[in-house]
Amino acid sequence: MNKGSLFLKIFYYCVMVLFLNTSALSQSKSNLESLYEQATETSGLVQQYMQDSRAIDYFYGPMGTGFRFGGPAVRNPEQLQRMIRLDESYLEKLKKVDFDRISIYGQVDYIVLKQKIENDLIALRNEENLQKSIAAFIPFSDSIYLFEKNRRRGNTVDGQTIATTLNNTLQIVKRSKTSLEAGPKIEEQKAKYLLNTLDDIIARLKSSFNFYNTYDPLFTWWVPQSYEVLQKELDDFKLTAKKKSDIKIFNDGSNIGGNPVGKEELNRLLKSEMVDYSYEDLLRLADQEMAWCKQQVMKATKEMGLGTDWKAAMEKVKNSYVKPGNQPELIVKLYNDAISFIKEKKLIDIPPLADETWGMIMMTPQRQLVNPFFTGGREISISYPTNTMDYDDKLMSMRGNNPYFSRPTVQHELIPGHHLQFYMNSRYKSYRQAAFNTAFTTEGWSLYWEMLLFNEGFFKTPEEILGAMFWRMHRCARITFSIKFHIGEWTPQQCVDYLVNEVGHEYANAHAEVKRSFEENYGPLYQLAYLIGGLQLMSIHHELVDSGKMTNAVFHDKVIKENHLPMEMVRATLTGQKLSRDFKTNWKFYDFKN
Repeated sequence: MNKGSLFLKIFYYCVMVLFLNTSALSQSKSNLESLYEQATETSGLVQQYMQDSRAIDYFYGPMGTGFRFGGPAVRNPEQLQRMIRLDESYLEKLKKVDFDRISIYGQVDYIVLKQKIENDLIALRNEENLQKSIAAFIPFSDSIYLFEKNRRRGNTVDGQTIATTLNNTLQIVKRSKTSLEAGPKIEEQKAKYLLNTLDDIIARLKSSFNFYNTYDPLFTWWVPQSYEVLQKELDDFKLTAKKKSDIKIFNDGSNIGGNPVGKEELNRLLKSEMVDYSYEDLLRLADQEMAWCKQQVMKATKEMGLGTDWKAAMEKVKNSYVKPGNQPELIVKLYNDAISFIKEKKLIDIPPLADETWGMIMMTPQRQLVNPFFTGGREISISYPTNTMDYDDKLMSMRGNNPYFSRPTVQHELIPGHHLQFYMNSRYKSYRQAAFNTAFTTEGWSLYWEMLLFNEGFFKTPEEILGAMFWRMHRCARITFSIKFHIGEWTPQQCVDYLVNEVGHEYANAHAEVKRSFEENYGPLYQLAYLIGGLQLMSIHHELVDSGKMTNAVFHDKVIKENHLPMEMVRATLTGQKLSRDFKTNWKFYDFKN
C-alpha cells in the first residue's frame, strides 16, 4: 500500500469518527432539549409553591362562599402572616438549590420563581402596612375573625355565647360608625383597602353563620336575629365608609369608571414583568410606533386614490362589511388564507389536531358592550350584531368587524395565535401557565404574529394594509391611553376620543374598548402588553432568525414550548445566556430613533 493510499484511509477514518461524534453530540443535545420540554430541575418547586399558596388562600379565606379563590383582594391578618411565612420559607428553599449545576431551563424557572416570590413579599408587606393603617376603623373585626377561625374545623359552638358575641360586636360597630362620621375624609388608597376589607369581613361572617345555621339546633335558635342585625349594621358602616372616602370618581360623562394606580406603581409593575423601561420610555415608544403606522396608512390611502384623507380610506374599508349571517363564512375564508400562507412560507409547524379542533361561537349582545371585536382561545367568539341591537349599534358592529379589519384578528385569535398557544401551553411546561402567566406572553405572542405576517407580505392590497395598520395603531394607542389614564393625565372620555380621532374607531367600539380596559379584571399593564410583548419577541426573532442562526419553524417551536415566561427569559433559554441566581432585568429590546 502506497503512502498516499494509507493517508487517504487514515483521513477517511478520522472524518468518519468526527462525523459520528458530532452526530452523537447533536443527538445528545436534541435528547437533552426534549428532556426539558415538560419539566426542569426546579419545576417541582414552582408547582409546590403555587399549590401551597392556593391551599393557604383557600383554608384561611372565607370558605364556602366561592370567594376570590386563587387571588384574594385582601387577606385577614392571620392569612397575611401565613403567606409571608410561606414566601420566606420558599426563598430559603431556593437558596439550597445548586444554581450553577442546573440547566438553563432550570435556572430560568429559579429566577422567575424567585422574582415572583420577592414581588409577592413586597405586596404582602404593603398590605401589612395598610392593615395597620385601617385597624382603628374596624375594632370589631377581631371577634368576627375568631368566629370564622373556629368555623374552619367545625368546632362545636355554644349558640347563646355566639349570640352574645355578635350583640357585643354590634355595639362596637355602632360606636365605630359614629367615630367614622365625625372624622376626616379617608385617603384614597386607604379607603379602597378599607372597603375591600369590609367585603371580606362580611363574607367571613356570612360563611360562618351559614355553616352552623339550620344544622346546629341551639345555634339556629339563638343566633339568626343577632346575625341579621349585625349584617345590616356592617352594610351601613360600609356605606358610611364610602361617603367618607376620598376616592375620586370620574365625572366626564363617559359612564366609565376605573382606578388609576399612579406613576410609581406603574414603574414597579414594569420591573416585576422584566421590562427594563419606565412608563415615560413606553410613551415615547408608542409615539414612534404610531408615527411609523401613519406612514404606512398614508401610503395605502394614496394608492386608493384618496390623497392624504386617511379617514376617508378607513370609511371605505369599514363599509366593506358582509351581510348579517355571512360573518362565520368570512372567518373560515380568512383562516384558510392565513394557514395557506404560513405553510407556504414554512413559518411554523402546525399540529394537525390543533388545526382540526378549533371552534366558533357567537358573542352575546351583552358581551359586545365591552368587547366589540373577536376574542379567542380554544374557539373564536364572533362579534356581530343581533336583532336585539338598535340600528346604530348594528351598523357600528358590522363596520368595525369588516373583512379587512378581521383579516389580522382571525389569525390572532386562532392559529398561530391564541388557539395554538393554548393548545401548546397545555402540553409543554404547563405548570408555567399558572405560575408565570403574563399578558406580555399571552398577547405578545399573537401580536407578534400580526407583525411577522405583515413583514412577510401577507397583507398585499392597500385595503388589507389599512386593516393591519388599524390594529397596529390600536395597540400603540393602548399604550398611550392606558398609561395616561393610570398616571392621572387623561380621563376615560379623553381615552375614547383618542381612539376615535387617532385610530379611526367607531365611537361605540372605542367606548367599549376603554370600558373593558378600566372596568373589567385587567391589570394596569395588560393593554400595553400587546405591542410591548410583540416587539420583545420580534427583537429575539431578529437576533436569531434574521441572523440565520435558526429557521422560522425551529424558532417558533422553541418559543412556544417555553410556555409563559417573561420575554427576557425566553431569550435567555434560546441564546444560552449566562445567568446568575441574583439576575436582574437589563435587556433593552427597542431601538429609539431619536
